[in-house]
Amino acid sequence: MPTPSQWLAGARPRTLPAAVAPVLAGTAVAAYDGQPVWWKALLALVVSLALQVGVNYANDYSDGIRGTDDDRVGPMRLVGSGAASPKAVKGAAFASFGVAAAAGLVLAATTAWWLVAVGAVCVLAAWFYTGGSKPYGYLGLGEVMVFVFFGLVAVVGTTYVQTQAWAWPALHAGVGLGALACAILVANNLRDIPTDTVAGKHTLAVRLGEERTRGLYALLVGLAAVAVVAVAASTTWWALAGLGFLAVALPTTRTVLRGARGPGLVPVLQETGMAQLVWALLVSGGLVLG
Repeated sequence: MPTPSQWLAGARPRTLPAAVAPVLAGTAVAAYDGQPVWWKALLALVVSLALQVGVNYANDYSDGIRGTDDDRVGPMRLVGSGAASPKAVKGAAFASFGVAAAAGLVLAATTAWWLVAVGAVCVLAAWFYTGGSKPYGYLGLGEVMVFVFFGLVAVVGTTYVQTQAWAWPALHAGVGLGALACAILVANNLRDIPTDTVAGKHTLAVRLGEERTRGLYALLVGLAAVAVVAVAASTTWWALAGLGFLAVALPTTRTVLRGARGPGLVPVLQETGMAQLVWALLVSGGLVLG
């Protein structure tokens, strides 16, 4: 029977900035347009956090029963370590998805019912990342889905439920935050290349190889910087404050490019998540000032 602290560790709290950042940025875009709806922003945050926790538990379950986590470096795995049964972890994943679905239904009922379909696709994408007979995370498509759902959909969706209108700055912010969410996954998969190769998990990092994966990480950080400029160009130049995220992102990029491996990449995950949160905070602050 896992302890509460083990359940907390299994939820991987260090990944949660990736759920907070897009809601913060999407709400800031709505505020810039003068149409923030704070209770909807709070519900969007519940959806985002619950999906993030759900996908973390789902990955723990699916990778654990496949044996992918038997020799994993990094945060504790509930199933892989034997601390919790696969059934219990699977139940925790679906409970988290249930919380996300409940909050999402309220947003859909008060905005547009077609959002139910968007929410359903988000949950399916979260589960089949490592779940099912042919998980797309094992085929090198994880970064694509992270960019789409934890970047574009999360930011644009947060803005839309508050304004009920399309906003180009939300798309630009979605690109920036999606790039950094991808960078987190790239760093994670770079660390796990040796064990994933043995387990037959053909992530994008495994397919690209170590050196090109390091280059991809740097490219994603650069894309996030370009996105700050795009947000500023479509709103206010105050948003350029977002380039301050590079103070956090550049040291981690140097760590990646200088060949860190295994445990040496573990801090990169946390610092990249922090860079993403700083990106969102500074861009949002610039939009409010503007």
